[in-house]
Amino acid sequence: MKKKFSFIFIGLFILAQSACNRKMATNDIKIITLDPGHFHAALIQKSMYANIQPLVHVYAPSNAGELKSHLALIDKYNSRPASPTKWEEKVYTGSDYFEKMIQEKAGNVVVLAGNNKLKTDYISKSISAGFNVLADKPMAITQDGFQFLLEAFRVAKKKHLALYDIMTERYEVTNILQKAFMQFPEIFGSLQIGTEENPAVQNISVHHFFKNVSGSPLIRPTWYFDVEQEGEGIVDVSTHLVDLIQWQCFSNQVLDYTKDIYMLSAKRWATELTPSEFKQVTQQEAYPMFLKKDLKDSSLNVFANGEMNYTIKKVHARVTVKWNFQAPAGSADTYYSIIRGTKASIVIRQGKEEGYQPILYIEPTANTEDFQKALLQRINEIQSTYPGVSVEKYKEGWRVIIPAKYAEGGHEASFAEVVKKYMGYLQNKRIPEWEVASMIAKYYTTTSALSKATTIEANLPTANK
Repeated sequence: MKKKFSFIFIGLFILAQSACNRKMATNDIKIITLDPGHFHAALIQKSMYANIQPLVHVYAPSNAGELKSHLALIDKYNSRPASPTKWEEKVYTGSDYFEKMIQEKAGNVVVLAGNNKLKTDYISKSISAGFNVLADKPMAITQDGFQFLLEAFRVAKKKHLALYDIMTERYEVTNILQKAFMQFPEIFGSLQIGTEENPAVQNISVHHFFKNVSGSPLIRPTWYFDVEQEGEGIVDVSTHLVDLIQWQCFSNQVLDYTKDIYMLSAKRWATELTPSEFKQVTQQEAYPMFLKKDLKDSSLNVFANGEMNYTIKKVHARVTVKWNFQAPAGSADTYYSIIRGTKASIVIRQGKEEGYQPILYIEPTANTEDFQKALLQRINEIQSTYPGVSVEKYKEGWRVIIPAKYAEGGHEASFAEVVKKYMGYLQNKRIPEWEVASMIAKYYTTTSALSKATTIEANLPTANK
């Protein structure tokens, strides 16, 4: 009898231990921040999360000046009057910071946002060492980097690790509703095929180097202006735009980058920064040596601009990214997106007329009574998820009225939504197949565009370069 009870006790102990392990896997997420060189690393911690421990281990080189800015942002979140966070930062600096991270294994999720030249290697080695990885875009900035990323995804799958990138634009309400209206055939029809000259899908994004983040002027590290370290514009911000095309037009589909993506044409061009502009945005008196190659007279040429024309599942798409130094007084970043259906185009504009806030428009090919009736019926469905959303007539189409509460916090608030989605994937110990395929297809697209642009440029007559 004693022996029987012993077996029962052992069995119960094993079950309890197993349950404890499962709980640790889902409710005991420990963050490691590796070499934080971009403010996105701090935005991950702008909110607290029930499943993430407040103690965060930070590993960075001792000469990393941007580490100070990172920690200052965390302190700002911890000390704000409304809903302060309670993060604790344990920092290790030294030339062996990466080896120390591997050795100590102080967490199970490595957060990466910084120098993109190093990022793909960081990802690869972190995955190989058994860490999950949440990485800011871009995860690869060259075709060689893309090959390393492919291998990292293969190893992550084998080790049951979650490798994921931070796609905040999926949580912006106008992007969500643009996608939602595409699902209504009586409104949108079906996605057009388009042509290279008149693509079915087009995204244009205009950004500025000097701006405010969390209420303070953003100071960028000097390496941010070296495209060999940050990546050219065509492989950086364009990551978001390519992702939106895949997410909105081919939702939950498993893309095959070897068959579904074809790069037609691409180009890139530079933004010129004067010495005074460079000093204003970096707080550095002089250009570092690694930027000397990009100087023309005294101005710095940053290849932050690019455009690509490609097909995805035979649908023509165009992505354009532009960077200026600073927005003119009274203006801001702008965004334009159009998705053409056979019955209507769903358009986002964020220009002067919109007060530099994204506004969603529905522009039917024929604004008939039947179309209006169908639109108003579908608005009732939208309101079940987004109460207060409505439409009003606008020129030859309709403007979607979205209550301001759905845009509270803006871009910065989207980081918390990404973290919550990622935690769900961690709990399931897998990222959906379509998500992984989408990430691979996305970085194939951007790095192929850069390759196409530089190849075309290299073959131009000298006078046209």
